[in-house]
Amino acid sequence: MGLVARTLERVKPSATIAMTSKARELKAAGFDVIGLGAGEPDFDTPDNVKQAAIEAIQRGETKYTAVDGIPELKRAVAEKFRRENGLSYKPSEITVGTGGKQVLYNALLATLDPGDEVIVPSPYWVSYPDIVLLAGAEPVIVDTKLEDGFKLRPEALARAITAKTKWFIFNSPSNPTGAAYTEAEIKALTDVLVKHDKVWVLSDDIYEHLVYDGFKFTTPAAIEPRLKGRTLTLNGVSKAYSMTGWRIGYGGGPEPLIKAIATLQSQSTSNPCSISQWAAVEALEGPQDFLKDWVASFQERRDLVVAMLNQAKGLTCPKPEGAFYVYPSCAGVIGKTSRGGKIIGNDENFAAALLEEEGVAVVHGAAFGLSPFFRISYATGIKALEEACRRIQRFCAISAEAGDAHARYEIQHGKPDQGQDHGDPQRGGDSHRLRCDSRRHHARSERHHSRT
Repeated sequence: MGLVARTLERVKPSATIAMTSKARELKAAGFDVIGLGAGEPDFDTPDNVKQAAIEAIQRGETKYTAVDGIPELKRAVAEKFRRENGLSYKPSEITVGTGGKQVLYNALLATLDPGDEVIVPSPYWVSYPDIVLLAGAEPVIVDTKLEDGFKLRPEALARAITAKTKWFIFNSPSNPTGAAYTEAEIKALTDVLVKHDKVWVLSDDIYEHLVYDGFKFTTPAAIEPRLKGRTLTLNGVSKAYSMTGWRIGYGGGPEPLIKAIATLQSQSTSNPCSISQWAAVEALEGPQDFLKDWVASFQERRDLVVAMLNQAKGLTCPKPEGAFYVYPSCAGVIGKTSRGGKIIGNDENFAAALLEEEGVAVVHGAAFGLSPFFRISYATGIKALEEACRRIQRFCAISAEAGDAHARYEIQHGKPDQGQDHGDPQRGGDSHRLRCDSRRHHARSERHHSRT
């Protein structure tokens, strides 16, 4: 009998957290690394929110609270849904958790049984399918296409629905692509969903306020009121208010679902942090004018990154409507050889070689379920973004030149033996070598940074 439960064999650690941690470790070791993997704003939490937390501490708001949120926060959440989304919820239809991830986790674990299916469009946030697997159910991955703006087509949704479908997970604006659905595009999906009254909708709206070029955000339950009774509308304060570490997420949905979530939460974490809850009240009820400046800054960064990446050889980067991510295709680099001699056989090879040779941390597309792409978070300073994009351009240019030379060599001398170890798992090499151990990584990073 092993120590670790067999259930955990079905899931893997978060690739985004792993890349962010690796970048931090390298920085701490003195290497020149630009981390573009973290999914959090670089702005500070607004001062009025921090002050509300201080005042809560001074008032002694440091005890247990109701399991799924203080009444004041539930009222603030309900008012937010009414004011910004046109959705009416009673406090008993509101749940508050330790981040949006917990609300999602609780909802799925409270409702899924073995054999149930959950439709997840790809590319997806890395946690969606793994949480489904932890709940004992099966994620049904439905690919989207670059040419469709990474948006799910209604006919693809209709084909994916079966008698076993329990949930459809919808995320707009999207992590990792930044794609945001228009009212018409959501309506096309809800027209499919209303025909299947056993399918529930989980709408992850966490990037709601981060949309650009005048884009108008909306959410499925607002577009199709007939779905409201089987929809959990998920949101939080992490992204819009730069409160990722405060860990407050919330959701609105039918009372039986909210009660089930509360039951599960009562036997796991109990209430979210009392101080964070009071800070979230102020975030939702306080001034919102800072958002205009933040959005303008994010849009400037998005435009810079998209323009510079589209100048890189072998990359194609669409312009997203929201969030703070881009999801470029690296198809034009696949098959090339990097300056360090790495064959770029897939997007994971691309990300690993980019970190090792140029000190830029991104997350490979396979982690999000769709290759060959990679995700960049542009939630960092403009100078760092410019330098990172210059390094990516340099990496792609060198990769292209090396790849062309490699191709010429093969034409003149023939392809290497399939069993020879060239670091490409598709050619019979050792895939671990593409990631390389830490000692070789550090040595190569030291050689690179001593030259720059």
